Amino acid sequence: MSLRHPRIVAIGLASLLALTACGGDDSSSVPDPMMDGNEPEVSLPATTPTDLVITDIAEGEGEGAQSGDTIFVHYVGVRSEDGTRFDGNFGGSPFAVTLGVGAVIEGWDTGLVGMKVGGRRQLDIPADLAYGDTGAGETIKPGDALSFVIDAVAIVPATDAADKPSLTIDGSANVDSVDTEDLVDGSGTKAEAGMTVALHLVAFRADTGEEITGTWDQGAPITFELVEGGTLPGLLEGIPGMKVGGRREIRIPFTDAWGPDGQESIGLPAETDIVVVIDLLAAF
Repeated sequence: MSLRHPRIVAIGLASLLALTACGGDDSSSVPDPMMDGNEPEVSLPATTPTDLVITDIAEGEGEGAQSGDTIFVHYVGVRSEDGTRFDGNFGGSPFAVTLGVGAVIEGWDTGLVGMKVGGRRQLDIPADLAYGDTGAGETIKPGDALSFVIDAVAIVPATDAADKPSLTIDGSANVDSVDTEDLVDGSGTKAEAGMTVALHLVAFRADTGEEITGTWDQGAPITFELVEGGTLPGLLEGIPGMKVGGRREIRIPFTDAWGPDGQESIGLPAETDIVVVIDLLAAF
């Protein structure tokens, strides 16, 4: 049984699917010795919770998550009554939760506010803030209180389309290799190969400087792994070395984008380079 609420909203790549599915303010990730990938034990409450109980096992660092932020977590969940496990993702990919949008059960939506990166928190959630009198799946019965231990891996602050950078890109001839220029130096975690990154971007035709697509107007940033096949080869080469909070311009030859055919769906002609301006929001 998954904790995911039927109305869950996940961060996805749909707003820029063509860009990340290739052919050819600060957030950070703070390692914590407690976070070794092993699933922790959940300490059961002495009595069935009737109110939300928040217990910080490790505080973490930086700013706490607020409504509108997206927090990436590892978690394990059990029935508060007897410790029966029903869900968890330790050892796998972090789960992204955008707070305050009704994406998850109310006990999470409220209980994750204030968590810091590197923190570990236990939530003991009464039934009325979980699945109420209906239950969920085979394990969670009607009226069940639930207990979770949750590790915060990264926090992506809420962004506003009004913060989209105003950029002028000069048209230029095609280039032979990926070229980068840092427009703003970040001060957070440095992105490295193999990491997951969360970012906003704006993409332009390199020959004319015309904007062709981006994520700012879609609201949610995008996330992907800096691994072969995870994004365009040019982004895989151009993003590492950036620090969270930074902005980088990456000029990508068409051979490291979609090849000689271009990408008609976003208005990129054949054999045309692209320029992508990245705002790095998180790296973990």
